[in-house]
Amino acid sequence: MFISVLELFKIGIGPSSSHTVGPMVAAKLFMKQVEQYNFTDNDSKHLSLTCKLKGSLAFTGKGHATDKAVTLGLHGYSAIDLAQLKNIDHLIDELWQKTSLPNLPRLSNTSIAFSPSDNIIFDRGQALNEHPNGMIFTLADKDKNVLLTETYFSIGGGFISTLADIKHINAPLKMQAMDSCPYPFDSADSMLRMSADHNLSINEMKHVNECQYITELALQNGIDAIWSAMQNCIETGLHSAGTLPGGLHIKRRAKKLHQQLLDDPNANVNDWLCAYAMAVNEENAAGHMVVTAPTNGAAGVIPAVLYYFIKHENGTRKQLNNFLLTASAIGGLIKHNSSISGAEVGCQGEVGSAAAMAAAGLCAVRGGTTQQIENAAEIALEHHLGMTCDPVKGLVQVPCIERNGFGAIKAYAAASLAIRENGEHFMSLDNCIAAMKQTGLEMSDKYKET
Repeated sequence: MFISVLELFKIGIGPSSSHTVGPMVAAKLFMKQVEQYNFTDNDSKHLSLTCKLKGSLAFTGKGHATDKAVTLGLHGYSAIDLAQLKNIDHLIDELWQKTSLPNLPRLSNTSIAFSPSDNIIFDRGQALNEHPNGMIFTLADKDKNVLLTETYFSIGGGFISTLADIKHINAPLKMQAMDSCPYPFDSADSMLRMSADHNLSINEMKHVNECQYITELALQNGIDAIWSAMQNCIETGLHSAGTLPGGLHIKRRAKKLHQQLLDDPNANVNDWLCAYAMAVNEENAAGHMVVTAPTNGAAGVIPAVLYYFIKHENGTRKQLNNFLLTASAIGGLIKHNSSISGAEVGCQGEVGSAAAMAAAGLCAVRGGTTQQIENAAEIALEHHLGMTCDPVKGLVQVPCIERNGFGAIKAYAAASLAIRENGEHFMSLDNCIAAMKQTGLEMSDKYKET
């Protein structure tokens, strides 16, 4: 398997990668199918489109702005487009008043009837069998005959699978085959062996694999854009006050905490990590720009640990690359062999995965061996096993914002512990990932983002 660092870390908007970013991607993809459909003169006259949300998307979609995301996607917007806007709410208000979608380029006189309030259906009945985050898009003619339909699943981190795809893949996830990669590791065990056989670090192997698909310049530019977005998100959050949207009346706390730390010469690493992580997740809860790392619900863990290392421990650009490439290698293993979706395996798959990735990245930039890095990731993930995902009113606020701070603290502690050892440990990362998957399968649906 191969998942690029630029796919695992994606610039987008809050509050959820699986409930906001993913549905937006799916809606935009469906509109591409509509544009390519071979309409007859008769059935192109009066078209209508509906989107039925299933499972977790139906139960928590309002709190996660899933209906708004679907509307934006159907109108051609992507998460990156919206990350550049200063007033997304104004755009959404405009689109909410419309009763049709933009005319199709091939059929300039054809409009598709679509009203967000009427044509996005929150179906709280039986979830689809394949995955808890299901969406069914349907295009019909004037007589309500179905012309085109597609079922999508938002499988975490903004990744999407169709119904056809999900029946033929394991994770479930469609990924690049590793055949053309020089170092095709698909487990922590094979990663350890390849590192030893070729005397290369995880970061070095991941870098070579990346450059099989994109140029060195594109890779570096992509990493720079990811880090810039992470920094901007933290610093915006540290300087923003007020109350978060959604009705819980949760006040932003990162700005006040940060100011207290600036005035306290005895402030410790835990306090700083919480301030940075909470700043990110307050921005996410507000629906602003974040980086999926590897999800929006867990978006604060990795930036917090990396930002602390760069700002407080004088990390270099080379170390920054090492951190993100190493973290993405671990994240790819988790996503391939288990899941990063809270609706599928609970928060162990979100904050737990993020903590494992951050611990691995931090251990790597501190000079850890491959064995120590694998150990750091395992320690961090192990101590999130069994963590449920059941945010209050479906909003990514309570307990999510604080939880990212604690995930960052666990990641930092795991890296520190692992680097003081020689890499030998009882429980392997592969076994820990397998345990997370099994725990998620056995976890009640009541505790998985419903």
